[in-house]
Amino acid sequence: MWHDAKLLNATANVLFSLVLAALVGSAVWWVIHRPLFDLSAVRVEGKSNRELRHVNALTIRDQAIPQVQGNFFTTNLDQVRAAFESVPWVRKASVQRVWPNRLIVQLEEHEVLGTWGEDGRLISSQGDVFTANLAEAEDDAHLVKLSGPEGSEKEVLQQYRLFKEWFGMLKLNPEEVQLSSRYAWSVTLDNGMRVDLGRVQEASKLKTRVDQLARVYPQLTTRLGDKILNIDMRYPNGLALKTSMPAKISNAKSAKVVK
Repeated sequence: MWHDAKLLNATANVLFSLVLAALVGSAVWWVIHRPLFDLSAVRVEGKSNRELRHVNALTIRDQAIPQVQGNFFTTNLDQVRAAFESVPWVRKASVQRVWPNRLIVQLEEHEVLGTWGEDGRLISSQGDVFTANLAEAEDDAHLVKLSGPEGSEKEVLQQYRLFKEWFGMLKLNPEEVQLSSRYAWSVTLDNGMRVDLGRVQEASKLKTRVDQLARVYPQLTTRLGDKILNIDMRYPNGLALKTSMPAKISNAKSAKVVK
């Protein structure tokens, strides 16, 4: 072996490369851990320079900032992003390094649409369910009530928008949309009337039932005014009414089928 010049040269080159790599690694480690690169500031701003309306600076300081570890080179941007996205009202966060010792975090807030279910959670206009201060949300907008089985949030939101369009022809707006555990639809409108539309195999059948109601609704309001409490559209050849009129005219606990 010691008489093989090629093998000796190759071994020497390998050893030299290892020593050089170790020296370079040590130098890099020494440089990136200099105080110059310790994070001195984390700037938080709204995405596309939009003003942040709900994100609380105190919550950011207490909940997100302590999770920012390391320096300019070593901090994990994915962990920083996740920390900020755990803050109430934050829908999405993006993080970038700014030379030599700062981070910029851009936040996109949830745009609240209404409440989801019975546990006080909120739902955004994108169909994201999140937890935040309900009083702040009520200051932002009039909240609709949406509910449905777990995982149906975007389906219910999409159907709410369709109901808003369909009932808009009657100058009515949905205040509450519910998809039951048996996947039956019901809508409560801003005049206090509840419309039961039932289960459907095809989404187009919901529109058909709303259209059927739209054709007779003017006659119903002419006769009953604002006394209608509930309309059941699950009948193939008509509908059922529940009203608040006196018993001599109509029993509020009984249904009346209109063909």
